[in-house]
Amino acid sequence: MAVIQYNESDVDLLARLMRAEAEDQGDLGELLVGNVGVNRVRADCLDFEDVRTISQMVYQSPGGFEATQHSYFYQRARENEKKLARNVLKGLRYHPAEYSLYYYRPASGAECRTQWFGQYNAGRFKDHCFYVTTASTCPSIY
Repeated sequence: MAVIQYNESDVDLLARLMRAEAEDQGDLGELLVGNVGVNRVRADCLDFEDVRTISQMVYQSPGGFEATQHSYFYQRARENEKKLARNVLKGLRYHPAEYSLYYYRPASGAECRTQWFGQYNAGRFKDHCFYVTTASTCPSIY
């Protein structure tokens, strides 16, 4: 059962975002990006109070994703990315992004910051650092 409403166009858009943001991080890296995206749609807190669809989440400005500004984002989604996108849309969560609303890629070799936009570091996967909110701050994603 889906945790947010979506259609095939949303699957394609989320799959393209996941690939563009984390293709070099493997399937799990893409799933983690997908978790953050789905959490932003589910969230009714912080910068995401008015984000209710995959499209709004992907193109949110300010606060959206840098990948949307590059040509590789506009490549056609492959079947593997669509499968991964469906997994996160169905509610599958992966550590450290289970309850994350933010992530970033620090400079090569740099450590993750302790906080990012007021959220605490939940962990790192390869090049991305993930930041978790609390149930009291954002209960809608828990």
